[in-house]
Amino acid sequence: QVQLVESGGGLVQAGGSLKLSCAASGRTFSSIAMGWFRQAPGKEREFVAAISWSGGATYYAESVEGRFTISRDNAKNTGDLQMNSLKPEDTAVYYCAAGEVHSKNDYVRRPRYTYWGQGTQVTVSS
Repeated sequence: QVQLVESGGGLVQAGGSLKLSCAASGRTFSSIAMGWFRQAPGKEREFVAAISWSGGATYYAESVEGRFTISRDNAKNTGDLQMNSLKPEDTAVYYCAAGEVHSKNDYVRRPRYTYWGQGTQVTVSS
């Protein structure tokens, strides 16, 4: 079992930055992939970014490529999402997720992630 707790959300002006963190408990976190998803009001939860268990591979949604950076520290059982150049359309609840993901095409698929955090709100004002 892996439990995930997000932190770092808040209110920021457009063009600003925020760093989200995900703290994991459970011995298996360091051996499984981690991802970030987000859900805006009235919309489906969507893929944002993912990182392989080793940190050697990262994947991003086209909408955040070049602005967001995902990272992880397996020694500390943590993962981060650095968000720069934020836009109002980035406003959403952001969720940390973890699971057994091995195929490159599966990193963007929600059902591949077994464990989910409770979410943290990010609001970007214009």
